[in-house]
Amino acid sequence: MVKTSIRRAVLVLAIVAIAVIGARAVTHAQQAAPAVVRKVLIQQDLTIPGYQTALVSVEIPVGGREGRHTHPGTLLVLVQEGALTLDYEGRPTVTYKAGESFYVEPGKIHEGINKGNAPIKALASFVTEKGKPLTTQVQK
Repeated sequence: MVKTSIRRAVLVLAIVAIAVIGARAVTHAQQAAPAVVRKVLIQQDLTIPGYQTALVSVEIPVGGREGRHTHPGTLLVLVQEGALTLDYEGRPTVTYKAGESFYVEPGKIHEGINKGNAPIKALASFVTEKGKPLTTQVQK
């Protein structure tokens, strides 16, 4: 009976230790992931009733990625610095360099990734229905 209690206690301690170590590893990995920075420079209603435009600066650090997402409206992007690799639903992956631009259709799943050795700086221009979020992350 005492041996069973000791075994049970050792088993519980081992499970708790594994859970704590695993949680720390996940927390460390989340903290270590470079953060994408987006800043809305201007957001303005259009003369087209019910629509708005927004100009957003986007910075993706080396090794950073935006996460798969969509936009409810048209997106135009100008890469100002670095090289942005674009994974785009239904199209081949393409890398855009400084000075190049691209278009993303409304509702298409895509993701900007920095696979290079320099930070990416880009300007993103949106045209969306008023009141809708500019970006919606896609759940896995």
